[in-house]
Amino acid sequence: MAMPSVRRVAQAFASTLLAATTVTALAHSAAAADTLGSAAAGKGRYFGAAVAANHLGESAYAATLDREFNQVTPENEMKWDATEGTRNTFTFGAADQIVSHAQSQGMKVRGHTLVWHSQLPSWVSGLSATDLRSAMNNHITQVMQHYKGKIHSWDVVNEAFQDGSSGARRSSPFQDKLGSGFIEEAFRTARTADPNAKLCYNDYNTDGANAKSNAVYAMVKDFKSRGVPIDCVGFQSHFNPASPVPSDYQANLQRFADLGVDVQITELDIEGSGSAQATNYGNVVKACLAVSRCTGITVWGITDKYSWRSSGTPLLFDSNYAKKPAYNAALAALGGSGSDDGGSDGGGNPGAACTAVFTRTSDWNDGYNGEVVVKAGAAPITGWTVTLAFTPPQKVSTLWNGTPSWDSSGSVMTVRPASYNGSLAAGASTSFGFTAVKNGSNTTPTVGTCTAS
Repeated sequence: MAMPSVRRVAQAFASTLLAATTVTALAHSAAAADTLGSAAAGKGRYFGAAVAANHLGESAYAATLDREFNQVTPENEMKWDATEGTRNTFTFGAADQIVSHAQSQGMKVRGHTLVWHSQLPSWVSGLSATDLRSAMNNHITQVMQHYKGKIHSWDVVNEAFQDGSSGARRSSPFQDKLGSGFIEEAFRTARTADPNAKLCYNDYNTDGANAKSNAVYAMVKDFKSRGVPIDCVGFQSHFNPASPVPSDYQANLQRFADLGVDVQITELDIEGSGSAQATNYGNVVKACLAVSRCTGITVWGITDKYSWRSSGTPLLFDSNYAKKPAYNAALAALGGSGSDDGGSDGGGNPGAACTAVFTRTSDWNDGYNGEVVVKAGAAPITGWTVTLAFTPPQKVSTLWNGTPSWDSSGSVMTVRPASYNGSLAAGASTSFGFTAVKNGSNTTPTVGTCTAS
C-alpha cells in the first residue's frame, strides 16, 4: 500500500481529493431517501426519536438525529419539574432548544408531557384540591400556549392507570384529590389552549389486550362517545425478553384505531441484540404499517450509550453510532434498504464480522495522518463499513484506500471499501488512511463499530 506520510505530499493531493469527496457526499445525500425518517414518510408516517437537549452539542448525536429522524420528543425538558419548578414561574430554555433544532430540520415535535404523577415539583403535591385544579389547568394552558403552532401532538395525560389486573386509576395527587374526572378536564383545557394540536393519552404495558389496556380502551371509548377531545393514544412499547412484543400487538393497535383515534408507538426500545432484536423491531414496524391510523413510531433515544436501559442495548444505534442489525430490519420493514451499512438482517452472510482499529501514524502542528486497519472475523466478508466521528472544526482533506461519505454536519465520515479491498478472507485485513486538518483541535476521532457483509 502506498500511503502519504508527509505533509507536503498530502497537501499536493488535497484539492483533487476534496473535490472527489464532495461529489461522493452529494451522491450520499441523494441516496439519503433510505433513512428511517424518509422511508417512513414514504409510507405516510413519521419515525422519530426522544432527544435530550444536553446531547445536541455532540456532533455524532446531532448528525444521526438530523440524518435519520423526522420527529422528536423531548425526553425530560417539557415535564412539569423542568418547566414550572416554582409555581407560575416557567422556564423553557432546554425545551426551546429542542424545538428550535427540530424546526430547523423540518421535524415534527411531540410535547411530552403535561400531566403526570412523576417528576412533579414538591409544591404540587402540597396543594388543596381547589388549588391543584387551578394549578393543573394553568400549567397546561401556559405550556401549550408557549408552544402554540410548534407542537404537532401532546401527551396531555401520561400513565394514569395502574399495572396489574384491577384496571384501576393510579394513585397520584391528581387522582387522589380531583378524582377520575381530572383526565377529562385536562383534555378539555388542552383543547382550549391549542385547538390545532393533537391531544393524546400515553401509557406503558398497554401494548396487548390486558386489564390495563382494557381500562384505557374503555376510557377512550367513553370520551369519544361524549365528545371529550381526544385524538390519539400512545403505546410506549418498552420490550425485553421477559416482556416481549405481544402476539396481539397489531390487533390491539387496531381496536383502538377503530374507536376513531390515531395510534402511535411513542417510546419504543427493545432490549437484546443481533437477529432476535432485529426481528422484534421489524415486527413492530410492520404492525404499525398494517394499521392505517398508526401514524408514527418514536424510539426512546438515539444511541445505546444514553439509553435509560443502556445495559440492555435496546436502540437502533450502538454506543459508537453504528447502525445495528435492528436498524436494517426497521428500515427494511419501512421499504428501505438496510444493507448499505453492513450488519446482518437475515440475508447475505449472517456470520460476517469485522473489527476496525485506528492509529495516528504521523502528526504535525496543524494536521495528522491516521490509519484504520479493518480485519475480518472468523468468516470471509465481501464488504465492510466504518464510521469515524471527528470533533469540529477538524476536517479530512484526503482519504485513500476507501470511499468516503459524510453526514449533514460534516463531522461523521462513513468509509466503505475502494474497488479492490472490500473482500477479505477469514482473519485477513486491509486498511485505509486519511489526512486531517486540525483547525485548532487535536482530538482523536471516535471509530464506530465495523460492520461487515
